Amino acid sequence: MLIFVSRTNIRIFRKLKKGIVIKSTGSRYTVRDEEGIMLDCIIAGKFRMKGLKTTNPVAVGDIVTIKPGESGQHHTITEIEQRKNYIIRRSSNLSHQYHIIASNIDQALLIITIGFPDTTTAFIDRFLVSAEAYRIPVVLIFNKADMYDNELGEEIKNLISIYENIGYQCLQTSARTGTGIDELKKILTDKVSVIAGHSGVGKSTLVNKISPGLNLKTGKISDYHLKGKHTTTFAEMFELETGGFIIDTPGIKGFGVIDMEKEEIFHFFPEIFRVAENCQYYNCTHIHEPGCAVKEAVDKEEISYSRYYNYVGLVTNSEDKYRNKDY
Repeated sequence: MLIFVSRTNIRIFRKLKKGIVIKSTGSRYTVRDEEGIMLDCIIAGKFRMKGLKTTNPVAVGDIVTIKPGESGQHHTITEIEQRKNYIIRRSSNLSHQYHIIASNIDQALLIITIGFPDTTTAFIDRFLVSAEAYRIPVVLIFNKADMYDNELGEEIKNLISIYENIGYQCLQTSARTGTGIDELKKILTDKVSVIAGHSGVGKSTLVNKISPGLNLKTGKISDYHLKGKHTTTFAEMFELETGGFIIDTPGIKGFGVIDMEKEEIFHFFPEIFRVAENCQYYNCTHIHEPGCAVKEAVDKEEISYSRYYNYVGLVTNSEDKYRNKDY
């Protein structure tokens, strides 16, 4: 495991070959080398000319090769090692490009709240589909457990029931009361985890509860809109006091799944994939064909309607209708 050190040794700079990206601010990167030294880096111009459909060719978690800079100059990232996995979201302004949230991770934690602000199942399922596509385990964290009345509490229980029945690990947490914090520490220990969710769901507050020494900046929820304000403006990797590393990410407003054929989307809904082998047609889309075992399972409530609805939204690209529905 790499260890932070406080001194900079210029002789090591000259010999530096490999490091891990721990912070990305757009055009500047912080890379920690194998000795734990922090280096300010830029990327070589060729990365911008490879035709990659991404707004950030280098992401937090990338293992990179660095060319040492002259005295007083930035070091240059010249090469990226092949990623074992990564998780992406659609660029909010460039619909045909994507943004890599993090790479080379062991698990993803999606922080969910209902009403403080609201996380729809549409958002949850898109996140899960992207993670499934890259074989990244996901833990669903239902945060702010202390804030829910009986009605919202029942809604949370229903959601947990849906996702636990599929096979996802779910946990209720509250930084204020300490609910679920010890279990969350166990989940994070000795792993590289990315933590994601809307602004205001309490990502940074939870991390501070686990590792108070990090003292990450937190914000308040708007009373009028019940939405959070961005407190994390770029992705950054932190070492946890309990062991392991966590990548804190900016709040995500929308989550688009791209680079995926429509015919394969059902593969990333585990409960739909399991039932699909019983369909009458091998190339069933599970939308309009007769003899569809998936539609039959939905009618019998063996597959939740919200999950099926979100699946159809992905296949038919009905993104606007799908994104604004509160399922």
